[in-house]
Amino acid sequence: MSLKKGPGSMELGECTRNPGYQDVEGGGSAAETVSADPGEKHDSAAPKLDSDAAEEYTQIKPYAGMPKEVLLQYSSQARYRVPREILFWLTVACTLVLVALTITVIALSPRCLQWWQASPVYQVYPRSFKDSNGDGVGDLKGIQEQLDHFLYLKVKSVWISPFYLSPMKDFGYDVEDFRAVDPLFGTMRDFEELLAEMHNKGLKLIMDFIPNHTSDRHRWFNLSRTRDPHYEDYYVWTDCNATAPRPNNWVSVFGNSSWTYDDVRGQCYLHQFLKEQPDLNFRNPNVYKEMTDIIHFWLEKGVDGFRMDAVKHMLEATHLRDEPQVDPSKPAESVKTEFDLHHDYTYTQLGLHDLLRGWRAVLDVYSREPGKYRFMVMESYDYQEVEKTMMYYGTPLVRESDFPFNFYLLYLPQNTSGLWVKDLVHLWMANMPKGKWPNWVVGNHDKPRIASSASQIYIRVINMLLLTLPGTPTTYYGEEIGMENINVTNSQIQDPAGKYNASASRDPGRSPMQWSGDMNAGFNIKTNSTWLPVHPDYRSVNVEVQKKDEGSVLAQYRFLNTLRQSELPLHRGWFCYVHADASVFSYLRELDGLDQAFLMVLNFGKESATTDLSSIRELPDQLKVLMSTNQINNGKVLQKSRVLTEAGEGLVIRYSTHTRFNPNHPEQCYVSEKACYLSAMDILYKC
Repeated sequence: MSLKKGPGSMELGECTRNPGYQDVEGGGSAAETVSADPGEKHDSAAPKLDSDAAEEYTQIKPYAGMPKEVLLQYSSQARYRVPREILFWLTVACTLVLVALTITVIALSPRCLQWWQASPVYQVYPRSFKDSNGDGVGDLKGIQEQLDHFLYLKVKSVWISPFYLSPMKDFGYDVEDFRAVDPLFGTMRDFEELLAEMHNKGLKLIMDFIPNHTSDRHRWFNLSRTRDPHYEDYYVWTDCNATAPRPNNWVSVFGNSSWTYDDVRGQCYLHQFLKEQPDLNFRNPNVYKEMTDIIHFWLEKGVDGFRMDAVKHMLEATHLRDEPQVDPSKPAESVKTEFDLHHDYTYTQLGLHDLLRGWRAVLDVYSREPGKYRFMVMESYDYQEVEKTMMYYGTPLVRESDFPFNFYLLYLPQNTSGLWVKDLVHLWMANMPKGKWPNWVVGNHDKPRIASSASQIYIRVINMLLLTLPGTPTTYYGEEIGMENINVTNSQIQDPAGKYNASASRDPGRSPMQWSGDMNAGFNIKTNSTWLPVHPDYRSVNVEVQKKDEGSVLAQYRFLNTLRQSELPLHRGWFCYVHADASVFSYLRELDGLDQAFLMVLNFGKESATTDLSSIRELPDQLKVLMSTNQINNGKVLQKSRVLTEAGEGLVIRYSTHTRFNPNHPEQCYVSEKACYLSAMDILYKC
């Protein structure tokens, strides 16, 4: 179509027409359209259609720019409609399949393991870890300087012992202010910078929380002893004779009576530890609220969890009766240690677990943020009463701690044999509630170092045990390099317990961390001062030297921890006993659906041993050593009928098999969170 412009007017000109186009709305054909020029004649060649023919006429081919009516006419034809419907229903079917597959994968996928399950927990004793300012005592800035050490070890969870404001009568476990950092360790800003840097590096910080008692310098205690109406019952007080302050026969953990007379109040107060550590009265709801508020304070700071200290002491029987003696014939006046009594009225009292579950609920609120799970572990030495320890796991309906510390491997030095180690492991595994997560401890700030108590030749095999058992291992600083106890003279004793009884001193296991062969083992490089002596072997036993030695204790610890985190059978597979005798303890780790499994053969005896595993038909005849604590045996191929190990040697053997051990030996096997591997899709699923 063109426009013809005349003087003072504009008219439509001649245009090219589609003679078959029918104007449905107008009822006429394009051929019958009147020309814009009144004098123009129709082309004689143009087809002339009557109205009936025009209605029946259909365009031979669709064309670009066709109107809606023509488009609808063609879209209804089978050759256009059927492919369109096929594509539509195919899209719907694929969408439904994908949705169903996604739901199935989510429903069948096992729960992802939390950060405290994936990594060992590394205990830092801040006084002894790293001194940044040259005063001879470790501090928070010193810890920050050494954060790369945790990354080197592949450790993500770091537990730091107390750094609260404290008179240091028990090195931080006597707290004067729960909301302040002791100047000995730094400032609150130092703590916040440490926490931020840890999080930047992907590390988690676990704090010590000390609920049972405070320092006698705490503001609450001073208000309580003056009978302030609000604080009067914040502590456990009772009437007593000032000349003989012994309301009953209860005994402190550190020895002698648990009661001390206070001249200001004119009564005795309870202290299950030092007299400078008065016990809080948790039967007063205000005390519980105060301590809960402190938990909120540190959670708001961003800490990732708490180790709850000495929780079994939190409640006492209100009747204050004498506790029964272990030896009834022993004179009452000679009862002076905690082991002389059955603690029926001072340990694990009714109501304790309700308090702890309340704190678990607080942590759960803060755990709702993705990736911010808040961890809680209980410390409770229950000795032979393992059933009491297991109660800290909670019930099937109510959660409590993620796990209570398992201290039974601390007894390992009493009898270094395969059978003894198996008994200690089995004590926990057999009593642990179904589906719960185990854990293992071989040392801490209260006990002698395992390399000294068990002997240095066993430190490698003990680390192998720790890092290949199921669950979470805990490593006390220095165990990764095999540090030993130091000798402390009477004049050098710092520990309050040691000052009362030199043989009970905990100082030997608290010596400064050995970083290098430099002055003070690299612990303090600014001055020649350390709060405890450095071990004399620091030039050969230190982090710097062992990093350069592929066969060192440190290198083997790092290899095993890396293996633990990268291999599914070690990470979350079945644990099965295979063999135990006077020297060797052997077990395997496997995962249903995965052909690869691991066999551990650990010699805790005093001489070489040959272990015959030929009766284990699930094992292949030939076994290749992936790692030995004796480096020269790495890669060796052994016959399963003759597995030779030296005293203190441990073997990690990786093998392939299509036959699982656990279905045929259910009484010998345990798994916390069962999962199976589907090789076709390379995924885990519930089974």
